[in-house]
Amino acid sequence: MEITNVSEYEDIAKQKLPKMVYDYYASGAEDQWSLAENRNAFSRILFRPRILIDVSKIDMATTVLGFKISMPIMIAPTAMQKMAHPEGEYATARAASAAGTIMTLSSWATSSVEEVASTGPGIRFFQLYVYKDRHVVAQLVRRAERAGFKAIALTVDTPRLGRREADIKNRFTLPPFLTLKNFEGLDLGKMDKANDSGLASYVAGQIDRSLSWKDVKWLQTITQLPILVKGVLTAEDARLAVQAGAAGIIVSNHGARQLDYVPATIMALEEVVKAAQGRVPVFLDGGVRRGTDVFKALALGASGIFIGRPVVFSLAAEGEAGVRKVLQMLREEFELTMALSGCRSLKEITRHHIVTDWDLPQPPHPFPRL
Repeated sequence: MEITNVSEYEDIAKQKLPKMVYDYYASGAEDQWSLAENRNAFSRILFRPRILIDVSKIDMATTVLGFKISMPIMIAPTAMQKMAHPEGEYATARAASAAGTIMTLSSWATSSVEEVASTGPGIRFFQLYVYKDRHVVAQLVRRAERAGFKAIALTVDTPRLGRREADIKNRFTLPPFLTLKNFEGLDLGKMDKANDSGLASYVAGQIDRSLSWKDVKWLQTITQLPILVKGVLTAEDARLAVQAGAAGIIVSNHGARQLDYVPATIMALEEVVKAAQGRVPVFLDGGVRRGTDVFKALALGASGIFIGRPVVFSLAAEGEAGVRKVLQMLREEFELTMALSGCRSLKEITRHHIVTDWDLPQPPHPFPRL
């Protein structure tokens, strides 16, 4: 059966992958309310298409932190990609490069920064978890710099790992034939079996719960690379990120895997964009599965979006070719959405091209407020 949209890869991945692996990629925290909401919220945003505009030429190119990319669709960091496919992060890196876009490599990748760099040219960012041992962090950042990575995406929403019940039930752990390659030489590359989630135990032992804004400043003293703060959901934190010298903000709820009952990222986006006041670019990840979703995010002020699960699901289904196809399908859908909305370039996409359910006057509440 021919695959005609991004979401179809999830079913194929579910059939192909071991249950422990599929559940690790697919699940969210606790009741998984935010997981469903990340998707559902997009359906509460409708288009106001403009007609009779010459859309014979459409330009989707943009720049991110000064780097020119072919479209505002980039690859988010997802951990342990060799669980999905033997080529793992190598395949993802090649697919991103072929599409002319950015790949973000996870700290917890099953391929090292050096290995990913060896796949050939490409613009790559490195996602960073801050370990208790700051020498480990400094060493990792230096290695990413030397390997030609262009920015650090600092994950700030994980002082502790969210409660992912599928991982607890499955006693999730990294398969024995794989390691967290960036930490292999530091004796931090293996994950012990645990009574609950092996990853939760690993995080509890290694990741620094004391991480604060002063560490964002500290990071700037050890690297020249621009720092994106990943995991912002509020105006307050957007302002603090700008004050702390962040080069950009990623509105993210960690794929709804950390705190459940946070808003969908597309719902939090506009608040963050307004607070940033144009001083830094704001990006979004979470729930993007269609070109229409990309357009909606840009209409609400995002400079670009990142996709996570579609990458691991397509990787599981078809390897590098699957990831290429996901990027191609999203590109084509986004181009079509632009054409049918009357936009020829990204700068023509405005807030006036959409209407959200929070723009409309709210009906009176059906029962009195307590």
